[in-house]
Amino acid sequence: MMGYDYFKPTRSPMTAEAIVIFEHLLAALAAGGLIGLERNYHGRAAGFRTHALVAVAATALMLVTLYPDQLFPAGSTRVSVDPTRMAQGIMTGIGFLGAGVIFKEGLTVRGLTTAASIWVTSALGILAGLGFYFPLIVTTLLTLGILSVFRWIETQIPVQLYAHLDVGFSADAPMPEADFRRFIEKRGFTIANLDYRYRAEERTFDYVVVIWTKERDNVSQLAERLRGEPAVREFQLAQMGD
Repeated sequence: MMGYDYFKPTRSPMTAEAIVIFEHLLAALAAGGLIGLERNYHGRAAGFRTHALVAVAATALMLVTLYPDQLFPAGSTRVSVDPTRMAQGIMTGIGFLGAGVIFKEGLTVRGLTTAASIWVTSALGILAGLGFYFPLIVTTLLTLGILSVFRWIETQIPVQLYAHLDVGFSADAPMPEADFRRFIEKRGFTIANLDYRYRAEERTFDYVVVIWTKERDNVSQLAERLRGEPAVREFQLAQMGD
């Protein structure tokens, strides 16, 4: 009981302090909610509520550093709380949440952008908790711009699109490697890596390749061409990216 009484707030915050605390938490809710809405719109697992909670939680923890006198009775030994150490703890602890939205699908890693947005949202909460509203607003706008405008820019700039292709043929009559390479190259792809796999139970011989192209439409065209190829038993074509 003594420990509880020692850490129990000795007085309620004054009206002015309560207003300031509410402003900080409301600013965090708005900033985190905006980032979460963008993620929610694009169907990400960590969306509106997750980002809002991250921002508010980070702000609430930072408020502890602004009002340490609320935790200690009058006349007790003065304890100094370092805001930078609190911020470091928040940014370190948020890692488990970011790791939870990253998953590997074949050779593709997804969720990196959402994990980064959660990390940024915790930083927004820290800024709101400290009352740094100008950098909070600027960072929120920049983050929204990166998630939306930069998405459009990525579709416009020429890039090398990598994909993982697994093509299965009958083990008795597989397509010769030279013919397979020409088949892929005619569809606008370059083979970056090629491996072989034989499945005895299914009597299937596979070419497992990593391919890349500069034209986005080539991916769907290759899938359509493989679907109509009589020699192909089965195939799997997956783009590599976030």
